Amino acid sequence: MSDAPGYRLITPDSAPAHPFPDYRSNPLRVPKRPLMILPHTLSEITGPVYGHEGVRPEEADLTRQHGGEPLGERIIVHGRVLDEDGRPVRNSLVEIWQANAAGRYIHQRDQHPAPIDPNFTGAGRCVTDNDGNYRFVTVKPGAYPWRNHHNAWRPAHIHFSLFGASFMQRLVTQMYFPGDPLFPFDPIFNSVTDERARQRMISSFDLDATQPEWALAFKFDIVLRGREAIPMED
Repeated sequence: MSDAPGYRLITPDSAPAHPFPDYRSNPLRVPKRPLMILPHTLSEITGPVYGHEGVRPEEADLTRQHGGEPLGERIIVHGRVLDEDGRPVRNSLVEIWQANAAGRYIHQRDQHPAPIDPNFTGAGRCVTDNDGNYRFVTVKPGAYPWRNHHNAWRPAHIHFSLFGASFMQRLVTQMYFPGDPLFPFDPIFNSVTDERARQRMISSFDLDATQPEWALAFKFDIVLRGREAIPMED
């Protein structure tokens, strides 16, 4: 396939490698046979927008979802959702989920010895505005062990899910924080073998959006396709 005008194709190394044996469960999830392309039905292409209508403004503040404030470093995570030509993607449903400040998820399978925060569930959502902007208030997640290999720890990260006009139009990625010492040891982060593409998964500190005496800010623009696209989980 050659480059078409206005659509700059990604390079092969900018997407997660499959299979990637260093990530132990990855080979178990990768199809062993060539994928089959199934034609979309009319309802899949033109169906109702998935989940956008019920989003409330307060869902974007993960620190105000319970009776008290969560423990940890309060942060602002914001950015824009863009297409390959830098144009804003409007009305995109953005969902996030993350561990708490101690590196613990509210999930029955997460049983490592770190405290659960009763005032932090770790999930939020919002819809991009006409300029493609999104914004969340949350706490910085902690690193956590995950038993992939000896002394394996995941760098601090936030999961992102983006929906387009239907359930079929969904992309999932992860946002990391600058300067994390665990980057060289994390096979999920390093399954994207192109260095420039890995850097696109790392947010940048944003002093202009930081609120004095309240919260540091991190900027994370999400480009959906093209050579500058954020690596997505297949």
